[in-house]
Amino acid sequence: MKDALIDLLRSDLDAGGYSTDAVAVRLGPAAEEALGREHTVPAARVLDERRDRGDRDALDVLIDLFLLARVVGRTDVDRAFPSLGADGARELRLLSVSDTDTDSDTGRPAGTAPQSWTAALDVHPYAFTDDAGDGHWWILSDLGERAVGGALPEDHVLGVGGASLTLAGITVPTRVGSVLDLGTGCGIQALHASRTADRVVATDISERAVDLARANARLNGITTIEVRLGSLFDPVAGERFDRIVTNPPFVITPRSDGVPLYEYRDGGLVGDALVEAVVRGCAEHLLPGGTAQMLGNWEYTRASDGLSRVGRWVEGLGLDAWVVEREHLDPAFYAETWIRDGGTRPGTPDFDRLSNAWLDDFAERGVTGVGFGFVTLHRPVDDRIPVVRLERVTGSLETAGLGTHVARVVAAVDGVAALTDDELASLALVVASDVTIEHHFVPGQDEPTAILLRQGQGFRRAISAGTALAALVGASDGTLSVGAIVAAIAQLLEADEDALLAETLPDARRLIADGLLLPA
Repeated sequence: MKDALIDLLRSDLDAGGYSTDAVAVRLGPAAEEALGREHTVPAARVLDERRDRGDRDALDVLIDLFLLARVVGRTDVDRAFPSLGADGARELRLLSVSDTDTDSDTGRPAGTAPQSWTAALDVHPYAFTDDAGDGHWWILSDLGERAVGGALPEDHVLGVGGASLTLAGITVPTRVGSVLDLGTGCGIQALHASRTADRVVATDISERAVDLARANARLNGITTIEVRLGSLFDPVAGERFDRIVTNPPFVITPRSDGVPLYEYRDGGLVGDALVEAVVRGCAEHLLPGGTAQMLGNWEYTRASDGLSRVGRWVEGLGLDAWVVEREHLDPAFYAETWIRDGGTRPGTPDFDRLSNAWLDDFAERGVTGVGFGFVTLHRPVDDRIPVVRLERVTGSLETAGLGTHVARVVAAVDGVAALTDDELASLALVVASDVTIEHHFVPGQDEPTAILLRQGQGFRRAISAGTALAALVGASDGTLSVGAIVAAIAQLLEADEDALLAETLPDARRLIADGLLLPA
């Protein structure tokens, strides 16, 4: 895409006030919420009423084109793009126009018939808040299923979706020198990475994705992103980074004729081999102290547990690994999810054909389910035994802003992983600011029947604690060592100090790994 045209587009979007806040105000709460459910009629009625009153402006046109996928006229195009112009919008392949100005049936002279303009690319306003403050971007991507009106093309480039928001939310936000965004797509993770990195390299195997990622960086005035074309880590061979973020094409797709192979979600390998390759590749491209974070799928088979498979992938890599499984889907539901994602609907012959292809593939390979979640990898600076944690986290989990918690936990685990029990006992700890202690009593009794340590942020864990552990947490204000606190508790409980310390230290390590206790 031509940089000069992108600059003119930025000027017009800015002049038109095309932002998430402005759209919300223009449509009102009810129509905006309906639009979030893909129900466009209420929003269309708002804009139609404004047109009837003579109030139509550039923002109305931009909403019509890019959020409602409606046809507009040439006058509207001129209204919304005074700098870019209709010719620039066509050259940029932002808009397309039907040839209604050469009407052979009526003999109408060229240029006198009304023109019908539609969006050829999606442009969405995107607002966010991170540790650096509030931000706003415009994101170029391919048209979605509603605008296309059917199945998506195989080179489709996604905009901002649930998965990309999840990855952005869990990404460690600390400042670093370099970031690799592997499989950048429209470039949304690279844009986020530019907020905390001096330099970002974004890669993708799709030429279309590379073009759009470069355009999005230019559109939003970001100059620290370099976009490279190539498969997986090939474009960065021999390079290492402080941070890697990736939402790789992890969808498990049958390798059979007639099954669409979407570039944005299919990595070209059988089963979950692509996710394994990315995990192993991260180990070769992380600097000491660096962190990699990714989303992924892993298979459950008749012979293996899904989380255990990921555990085997990280063996021998020399990396700390924290694998969180958020969902476990049966083969039929998994197939339905991704067939729908491609724009094919249940009840059609294509849906049934694709369902059979997916289920045949799973059956032939003995796959009984698919796990979905995220992986955090960390390369220790020192030579020590890596810490590997595999867990299933069910229920609701707020991922927006979770990266701050992940960063705190990764740093805390790194700080204590190599410590002996004696060294840990000599360490002073502090309680995280979001932790509370709950005592539950049976009416009429003085002693609690249950004590819960509750985490208000992060993973919002509720951990059952005995009297000694609760007392340790309550006294951990950074002034006394773990050993000194346990010695005092042992005296109060009339317990053996050494035995109580041996019992408490593993629990202290667990609370550090959960982010409830932190090295002072």
